[in-house]
Amino acid sequence: MNIPGKQQIFSISNSQKFEAAALQVFNHQAQNCAVYHDFIGGLNINPAEVKSIQQIPFLPIEFFKSRDVLSSTDAVQVTFTSSGTTGMITSSHQVTDVSWYEDSFRNAFRLFYGDIKDYTILALLPSYLEREGSSLIYMANDLIQQSNNPDSGFFLYNHQELANQLKKQQQAKKTTLLIGVTFALLDFVEQYTFNFSELIVMETGGMKGRRKEMIREELHQTLCKGFGVNAIHSEYGMTELLSQAYSKGDGIFNCPPWMRIITRDTNDPMSLLDDRAGGVNVIDLANINSCSFIATQDLGKVYNDGSFEILGRFDNADIRGCNLLVG
Repeated sequence: MNIPGKQQIFSISNSQKFEAAALQVFNHQAQNCAVYHDFIGGLNINPAEVKSIQQIPFLPIEFFKSRDVLSSTDAVQVTFTSSGTTGMITSSHQVTDVSWYEDSFRNAFRLFYGDIKDYTILALLPSYLEREGSSLIYMANDLIQQSNNPDSGFFLYNHQELANQLKKQQQAKKTTLLIGVTFALLDFVEQYTFNFSELIVMETGGMKGRRKEMIREELHQTLCKGFGVNAIHSEYGMTELLSQAYSKGDGIFNCPPWMRIITRDTNDPMSLLDDRAGGVNVIDLANINSCSFIATQDLGKVYNDGSFEILGRFDNADIRGCNLLVG
């Protein structure tokens, strides 16, 4: 069976094409990804008998902390690593063809937001800038370059400079996207307030012990008030993936056509759920040279139209034995 190319993946337009491509990718990775091959064998599943997405096993995301999850023998071009506190074992995602990542986030941005050249991109990502190997920094840097705008750029802790830039953008009535890690956005609005209703504020998650965790409604209310906007946008992505989902408000995310979220029973990882809360499984067909079928440690709910929300995390729990009573 042939491996789908970029043209096939990034032109997926309906569920039939998605399912056909997903089964092609599954067969390729079941053969060529040693970690995934062994995992499937351990479940006594014969890949030849997998005929639908519902039968595809999802690799627990923890394998990225201890193994090389690769479906390609090509040389590794870049290694993305997850953030973590001192002493934590972090995930490592080896990417043999980084152009898949670039095409994925560039196409997704165009689908959700239009032409990148219409934007000034401001990135407030201090904790990510302070380490190497962040896939988020790679994406933000590329979007800044693609915007071809001299006002686009990164900010570390220079909040006054960011405030001045936001005032400049507001006065010039320029379409502006501020992408920021959650704790840094909160730190910023404690010092400065705006009434910049045209501004798009996109939070990427991430407290990592920097601040007290807040529920999404409280967080977004605080940020809306601080920036003077009606809604807070969000990005849902992770080190182990090459695609992101986006929310334009209320914490409801939508995937690009080559990505899908499915929930699983928290007590039976092989049992998939319909329209109920459960563990979040991600199909990311752009992740073709690694593993496209990942069982995350997030809890979420998928709706009938394919949109979803994230309800929390399993954090340090044994997923198989974790009986979380969520609606």
